[in-house]
Amino acid sequence: MAEIRNRSRSKDIQAIPQSDDEEVTDIPGNPQLQDTKALPQGSDKTTEVLDTALKDLTPRWRNWIIRGIFTWLMIFGFFFLVYLGPLALVLTIFAIQIKCFHEIITIGYTVYKSYDLPWFRTLSWYFLFTSNYFFYGESLIEYFGVLLHRMEFLRYLVSYHRFISFSLYIAGFVGFVFSLVKKHYVKQFTLFGWTHVTLLIIVTQSHLIIHNVFEGLIWLLVPVSMIICNDIMAYMFGFFFGKTPLIQLSPKKTWEGFIGGAISTVFFGFLISYILVQFDYFVCPVTYDEASDNLSMDCIRHPVFILTEFGLPLVIQKFFSIFGLSWTTVKIYPFILHSISLSVFASVIGPFGGFFASGFKRAFKIKDFGDLIPGHGGIMDRFDCQFLMATFVNVYYASFIRAPNPQKIIQSVLLLTSEEQLHVFSMLKEKLIQNGILNETLS
Repeated sequence: MAEIRNRSRSKDIQAIPQSDDEEVTDIPGNPQLQDTKALPQGSDKTTEVLDTALKDLTPRWRNWIIRGIFTWLMIFGFFFLVYLGPLALVLTIFAIQIKCFHEIITIGYTVYKSYDLPWFRTLSWYFLFTSNYFFYGESLIEYFGVLLHRMEFLRYLVSYHRFISFSLYIAGFVGFVFSLVKKHYVKQFTLFGWTHVTLLIIVTQSHLIIHNVFEGLIWLLVPVSMIICNDIMAYMFGFFFGKTPLIQLSPKKTWEGFIGGAISTVFFGFLISYILVQFDYFVCPVTYDEASDNLSMDCIRHPVFILTEFGLPLVIQKFFSIFGLSWTTVKIYPFILHSISLSVFASVIGPFGGFFASGFKRAFKIKDFGDLIPGHGGIMDRFDCQFLMATFVNVYYASFIRAPNPQKIIQSVLLLTSEEQLHVFSMLKEKLIQNGILNETLS
């Protein structure tokens, strides 16, 4: 019996494709994965001048140089966007989101295009529009509601934003039901789920990134820089010292690269946090100043951005005493301590966004999501870890940092009618007098 079981198991194993290059036959209910070979794939193709300069190098070093050149170009581009300000960053995030969505949806369309499914791409882009209308509308109303209410043509959209968003989605839902074809039910519902999971991963998380921007540029710049640092240093350590494979999904990833990248990211996190925390431009939330009728990045600093004195643990005090130092306290910005949590997540958990993307690409027999960036692949290839990191930052900020924002409270009050504003004022004055904050004779 044991021999029969072993033979059966051997046959099952032989039936599984053993390499990425092996053809996958068209099994009923499964897509024809060979169609994905027509998708654009990442390459080392560059300008003719650069190709000529690198023609004598081995493929390994050629890729290393091309990857390095375009990495620095992207970093300088990122610096330029930071210089342009939060609006430029938000528009860039929106553009990146659209391209990432396009790359993933294109894979689904390519896999199933032989079935000629009706309205798939049209409905996918329609659902992207409705999702963005809802999420971006929510963000704009939350942060700039007073400004939007001033514009007559936007007032209706602001007042009934959620109902309009729901109505738009329902229209797409009904359209999908009408598009169902009897012989393709399973495939159409598969792609319906494909589109919605993509929206969950891409649109929802890009919405959280924009929230991070509005809470202060530092909540975008530090996490994004950490992921970039981890990616670069893991690649460098892996390129020069890598010998021990890390995970089967990504054969080129090594333990040496993983550990080297993690240590580098922690030190880099301290450095970038210390630099950025010095400037109000990076730590203040983005708000609308009604007096100047403009965006403002001036604020009373949150406590995590104020230099604070902390007592040193006794063990560390004794260690310093060995060198004749009597340090008992240290002054540090609390945000720098929080950066440790961010850097640990970026270096330990962040790479799993890349591993997840690698598993997805292997499932569909593709090397990269696209070929937009030479040496790197598509946009999604560069932002797989960033989306995961952004979600963590948003959750971390909401759980451990966020405090009531007076500017948001004022915006909410200003959206009320004159009578309601006076009522709020009366209630607030009464509470301040009861709590001894306001002198009744001065009120």
